[in-house]
Amino acid sequence: MSARLGCRADDEPVFVRFGQPPNIYLRRRATAVGVLLAVLVAIVLALRSCGSEPRAGAREQPATPTAVATLPSGGQRIFPDHRVVAFYGAPQDPELGQLGIGTPAKAAARLRRVARPYERKTRPVLLAFELISSIATAEAGRDGMYRLHQSDETIDRYLRAARETKALLVLDIQPGRDDFLSETRRLERWLLEPDVGLALDPEWHVGDGEVPGRTIGSVTAGQVNEVSGYLSNLVVKHDLPEKLFVVHQFTDDMIKERGQLRARPGIALTLNVDGFGNRANKISKYNEFTKNTPRFNDGFKLFYEEDTNLMSPGAVLDLGPPPDLVVYE
Repeated sequence: MSARLGCRADDEPVFVRFGQPPNIYLRRRATAVGVLLAVLVAIVLALRSCGSEPRAGAREQPATPTAVATLPSGGQRIFPDHRVVAFYGAPQDPELGQLGIGTPAKAAARLRRVARPYERKTRPVLLAFELISSIATAEAGRDGMYRLHQSDETIDRYLRAARETKALLVLDIQPGRDDFLSETRRLERWLLEPDVGLALDPEWHVGDGEVPGRTIGSVTAGQVNEVSGYLSNLVVKHDLPEKLFVVHQFTDDMIKERGQLRARPGIALTLNVDGFGNRANKISKYNEFTKNTPRFNDGFKLFYEEDTNLMSPGAVLDLGPPPDLVVYE
């Protein structure tokens, strides 16, 4: 993908630490009057015994139903029930994408207008904000990982804006020299929400001695499977709706051992074709990638600045197969 490196000079890496507050244990006071304690226990046991059998004719009260978490538009399944249309970016610089231009509310208003032509009665649109939560940088940073993190406040602000427009929030990871699973675990607080998904940006995943932007990065199928397995466990354990999981690619070897990618319960794995250029090249690349096996959900990315003769929504929907996910940067 084509996001530029770097942020404002005053933007320092933010390292988020998650943890539970220490357990607080209450001590029971011992009574000095053993006889009184024995009497109280006897009374409690007698009362429980008397109340253990329901009275004749008494109605058993129904249990209060537990609310089921749903997607912003309702329901549990993303694909094929919807087509997702998203803005990509971060607020540090408009060059990082459409999502960072103006306030989140203004971005949402523009996204609604852009997404309208994709709406079909048989397949309604589900909007999404793809926020770069870990931004690859050209500088090593304090921990030498060549990336910085969005603050909790920034992620929360975009989540609030997404919810106001009934959209998904997709947290995009450009890990630098860090690994995708560690960066994903760092985001668990938000991934436990029913309307938050995840995206991996392998272009910005580099090894020791490499610098993002100078080296085109990659990811292995095994690393993707680690992350999808982790997400699937969250979905199953917490009864969450299907979670959007995007992996960006624009070269043949950006996802290594692609044939070993695994489907996971509750995970809508989507391989997003995000190269920029003229229409012929973009269509050719999309056709090439969507013929590969195994097949998952298909994504297609459009660039307002880098694409030549930006494809219209009609032209995008004429692709075969039409993409499940359309992302604008």
